[in-house]
Amino acid sequence: MKMVARSGPYTYDDFCALVREDQKADLIDGVIYLASPESTDLNALFVWLSGLIAGFAEYHDLGKVFALRVAVRLDDKNAPEPDVVFVHKDHLSRVGREWIAGPCDLAIEIVSPDSVERDYEKKRKQYERYGIPEYWIIDEELEKVTLYRLGLNKKYREVKPRKGELRSEVLAGFWLRPEWIWQQPRRPKADVFNEILSRR
Repeated sequence: MKMVARSGPYTYDDFCALVREDQKADLIDGVIYLASPESTDLNALFVWLSGLIAGFAEYHDLGKVFALRVAVRLDDKNAPEPDVVFVHKDHLSRVGREWIAGPCDLAIEIVSPDSVERDYEKKRKQYERYGIPEYWIIDEELEKVTLYRLGLNKKYREVKPRKGELRSEVLAGFWLRPEWIWQQPRRPKADVFNEILSRR
């Protein structure tokens, strides 16, 4: 099943009216992008990664983690739904019952075959434009994790791994070895969590 785009331009109210509650979608510059169902491999990766990050944020009382069908309403024509969203506790006033009003602090996208251009190009530009401090792209096909961080010039720069580890500044103390993501079978979250905590 291919990704479907509705060109509009649509507003956020249109987005809510046209997209079913169980349908993952993004509103980017007034265009609605409907995602196709994900594979079981991608879903397993999502469950592992989101659980790891949510557990870390909760353990250190850093903020809230949301996943999948939560819209980050940046303005009336931009409301993406990142796969994983982190909102720092200092910004929880942005979290409403139906959406997050304004930029989140960290967005993560897990690339599917029909989201390559959207994740690497459209969303990268969108997240940069609206000042989302960190953006991670998890690409299972390429076995690659790309971490973008806003610089002082308000532009994204790619952060390279150090000693095989990627470290978040927004999710203070969180780090990840990309190789963990591709291991089959994937390591239990509890083992990875304990290793991260031991070297925070």
